[in-house]
Amino acid sequence: MNEETRRKLATVSTATLTTVLFKRGYRNLFLQGVLPLNPGAARMVGPAFTLRTIPAREDLDGLDAFKDPEHPQRKGVETCPPGAVFVIDSRGDARAASAGGILVTRLMRRGVAGIVTDGGFRDSPEIAAMDMPAYHSRPSAPTNLILHHCIDLNLPIACGGVPVFPGDIMVGDGEGVVVIPAGIADDVAKEGFEQTIYEDFVLERVAAGHAIRGLYPMTDPANREVFSAWRAEKGR
Repeated sequence: MNEETRRKLATVSTATLTTVLFKRGYRNLFLQGVLPLNPGAARMVGPAFTLRTIPAREDLDGLDAFKDPEHPQRKGVETCPPGAVFVIDSRGDARAASAGGILVTRLMRRGVAGIVTDGGFRDSPEIAAMDMPAYHSRPSAPTNLILHHCIDLNLPIACGGVPVFPGDIMVGDGEGVVVIPAGIADDVAKEGFEQTIYEDFVLERVAAGHAIRGLYPMTDPANREVFSAWRAEKGR
């Protein structure tokens, strides 16, 4: 992805991004029920690399399945590009784990930007202590083989009730994860970056006792002059 876009998105909250996307007609791009496991980690930004699951079947999903180097979960861990986000469609079912501490550690060491599932992780206390952003619905100890058959990589999926296409830009913060369609990511990043500067100004004014009328939204021309002076003073 464009590195300037990555840099800008790393400074914009998912709340602001959902507003920017709403103005473009997108209403369903914030993953539902997917929460940060390690809120202290850095912001997550990167293109989606996807893994799709279907319900497991007893004759296919035993522990021997992991011996196959082409097993989609294991192959995905070794082929997800550095800087990308590994996104797993677990059909919203967290009764069995989408991944565990060893696989997440491998992704982190390979330079992957984050991991997201609408299922759960096992070894969640260890993952919570890692620097790499990780998002799931809740902890889940059982192996994924109990419920999830990993079927294919880097195809369109659903995660948290949201369509995710390979290459879509995933942005995560302390509230959750938003998906930005790849084709509009540069424009959304620019607008979101500018909106963040404005919202920082508004927050500073409101914290100092200013009313929101005429300021948020900015309908009073006098506030525009104050904002311009504030930007010049802050170098923003």
